[in-house]
Order: sequence, then C-alpha cells, then structure tokens
Amino acid sequence: MGVRSNLVEWSPFIAMVTVECLNVGLSTLSKAAMSRGVNHFVLVVYSNPTLEKENKMETQKIISSYLVTCKVTKVESQVNFIRTRPSLSFSLLCKFFLLGILGITVMQNCVFIGINYSSPTLGSTMSNLSPAITFVLAVTLRMEKLNIRSSISQIKVMGAVLSISGALVVTFYKGSSISTFRIQPSLLAETNNWVIGGLVFAMASVSFAAWNITQAVIMKEYSYQSTIIAYYCLFGTIHSTILSLIVVRDSNAWKISLDVDLICIFYSAIAGSVVTFSVTAWCIKRKGPVFVSMFKPAGIAIAAFSSVAFLGETLHVGSIIGAVIIAIGLYTVLWAQSKEENLKGLEVDRKPSPSTQTSPLLESHQRNILA
Repeated sequence: MGVRSNLVEWSPFIAMVTVECLNVGLSTLSKAAMSRGVNHFVLVVYSNPTLEKENKMETQKIISSYLVTCKVTKVESQVNFIRTRPSLSFSLLCKFFLLGILGITVMQNCVFIGINYSSPTLGSTMSNLSPAITFVLAVTLRMEKLNIRSSISQIKVMGAVLSISGALVVTFYKGSSISTFRIQPSLLAETNNWVIGGLVFAMASVSFAAWNITQAVIMKEYSYQSTIIAYYCLFGTIHSTILSLIVVRDSNAWKISLDVDLICIFYSAIAGSVVTFSVTAWCIKRKGPVFVSMFKPAGIAIAAFSSVAFLGETLHVGSIIGAVIIAIGLYTVLWAQSKEENLKGLEVDRKPSPSTQTSPLLESHQRNILA
C-alpha cells in the first residue's frame, strides 16, 4: 500500500521527466534526419503527421482534425447539454487561423531550422526563454499590469532580464570546449552555425509566447479547448503544407527513406505530439502549469547528454554558463508568478461572494515546446 501511494505521489515527477526525454529524443532524431538531407520544411509537414500514398501527399492531421472536431462536438454536447454552445463565428475562425500560423507554421519551422543550424542542446536551452518573453509581450500588449514599485513585478523583470542575458551568452559566446565522450563521429560539423541557430530559436520562443497569449484571448471568448486544438492543428497543417510546396520545389525532397527518417516522422507524430501533449495536460491538471514549467531546465541536461553521446556534439563553457543564467531567470519568473497567483487567491478568498453567484471555471493555459 505504501509503495502504491508513493508511486502515485511521484508519478507527476516521473511523467514530466519522461516528457522532457521524449522532447529531446525528437530533437535528436530530427537533427539526425536533417543531417542525412531531409528538408526541414518537409519534416514539419510530415511530422504533424501526414500520410504518403501513391506519391501524393495527404495530410493526416487535416482528416483527423475534422474527425476530432466532430467527435468533440458530440461529446461536449452530451456533457454540456444544458449549456448553449457558442457558434463558430468568422472572427473566431480567423483567430484559430492565426493560432495555427504562430504555433505550427512559424514556431515549428523555426525550431527545425534552428536544430538544423545548431544542435538540440541549444534548442532546449533557448526554449526556457518562453516564460520571460511571454511576460514581456503581455506587459507590452497591456494584458498584464506592471507595477514597478511592487517587489513581485521587480523580480519578474529581473528574471526576464536574466533569461534574455543568458540567451545572448549562449548564442554569441562559446568559450573553450569541454572534453566529452562520443558514441559516433560528429553530425554537426557541416551544418553548425551557432549564431543563426540561436537567433532562429529566439524567434521560435517569441512565436510560442504570442501563441500562448493568443490562446488565452481565444479561451475567454470560446472555452472549448479541444475544439480550439482541432482547428489549430487543421489550419496549421494547411499553412505549413502550402509554405512547403512553395519553398521546396524538388520532388525528391518529399521522398522519405525507410530508416531514421521514417522513425523520426512516426516518433514526432506519436511521442512528440500525442503522448507529450496528453501527459503534459494530465500534469497541469494534477499540479498546475508552474509545476510543468519547472522541468524545462532538466531538458537542457538531457539534451546535452543526448547530443554529445549520439550526435558527437562538443560542449563549450559559454553554453553551460548561458544555460545556468537562463535557468535562474526561468525559476525567478516562475517563483514571482506563483507568489502573484497565491496573493490573488488570498484576495479572492477574502471577498464575500453571494450564494446565488456561481464561480467561474479555472482556465489553465497549456504549454507545448518542441525543441
């Protein structure tokens, strides 16, 4: 009985470490596939995922999105039969369209381009910029108030500055190399361009932060999150497919070999999307979004080990220093955010609420980084 209770208690921790391992595995496999000549635009389209039949590309996610939308509509109408489901207006569909551009067309392409130019270690490091950039964008768009006299706001600003400073160190300063072991020769020599990779990863973090903010705005208007995800995947796949068909004119680039390339695509479709999203959503429900975000720095260590062992990457002093600075900045922002939420919770508890008033449902905004 004691072992079972301990397993239940530790299951969220084990689940999040597993998610980080799966994310790093996707980045490592993607790097290996692109080093063999797979185009990163094509990889985004196939990994969403897609099916190839009779040399014609058909997007599986488009079909699954329609099926999921119909299924979600049926289930939600049964569960919420008393409530009136809001209609999907043209304005709402345009927001779904924007969500697909930010989350798939821009972010995923930037992530794969960044991995192609640098390494999974840099990708995992730069992904920790997202909370700080989200805070900066929220303040810029006046979605979050910044009280410079408040100690919590000051700590948030300090954490954002630390995160951005760490990203600059990782991108522009390498320092001396560190001796590491290798299982196979380096796959990074021909395509390694650290600065370009870091800048593209920074663009991915900005896009992800904008995706988070856009999703929060949509959730206030339309709270059926499963339907949002279905249309987001649908529009995003359409965007990325059209972009890839315009950019990649060589028909041979769409051919996938039956080895690591195919493994990467199926891994991305199953482990990189379905499993990680489901497990992350479960952990958010159990422990909250702050708990999930706390495990992001663990991905840096996992990515470093994986890149060194399987891709032959050479670690540098600048990467370690920058990663530490980013991790400190991340935890600073998360700590300030948790303190602010606790204070808001206490203020809500102190306010008397009439018995006839119903409490709104708590909306938790989920985060999924591919890097």
